[in-house]
Order: sequence, then structure tokens, then C-alpha cells
Amino acid sequence: MAETQQVDPSDQSDESGEDGRAGEKRAPDRRAARAERRAARLARSIASFARRHGGAEGRLAYLGQAGTRIVLVGEDGGWGDLVAPTYDVARVAAEKAGLTLHESFDGDFAAKVRTGPYEWKRMAGIQLGG
Repeated sequence: MAETQQVDPSDQSDESGEDGRAGEKRAPDRRAARAERRAARLARSIASFARRHGGAEGRLAYLGQAGTRIVLVGEDGGWGDLVAPTYDVARVAAEKAGLTLHESFDGDFAAKVRTGPYEWKRMAGIQLGG
């Protein structure tokens, strides 16, 4: 049988010093690591979209507490979006994926979007109350 030994937490020294605030120091590190993982996951999704559509450009749109929307427009006119928990995570993901970002969704950028019959029917239905 393996020997076990009780450890007294007051005898342990932590990385934050004598006042026992190691958890407080690790919390920002954990949040930063989580944000980095989310950004990496979003960057992979952006890169996958860009491969399927011959390249992509995008725009970040702040959604309030819900996060930030990453609007993607492919070179073939296909479009989609992703939602990041924060603006900073969205910006880092776009940078990692090499996404060209636009300040606004107008002009040549908006003209690249190609909509299909589904979108037209849905938009007409909203206007007509359906």
C-alpha cells in the first residue's frame, strides 16, 4: 500500500508571498489563457472559412454584453459570422487568421456579399409580416 502524508497548508509557501493570495494571481493568468484558446479556436474557424471561399475579409461588430461578431465575406461572395466573447478576443483571432478587417460594412466590401433565394424570401417575409 502506498504511503500518504498529510500536508499542512500553512506550511506551504506560495508564489504570491506570505499573504496567501496565490489564487488571485492565478485568476488573471487563467482568464488570459482561456482568451488565448478561444482566439485560437476562432482563428481556425476563420481560416477554414477563408479556404472554402477563396479568401476572406471581415468586420468586427460590437454586440454589447453578448460579445463581438466577426462578419466574414469570402472572395466568392459567401458570407458568415462568428461571435467572440470580447472585442479583444475577436481582434486577436482575426490577426492570427490573417483576416483583412474593414472599418465599416459599405461600398465595395458590402457589394461582395452574394445572397441566395433563402435570404431574399426571408427578408421579404420579415417585411410582409411573415
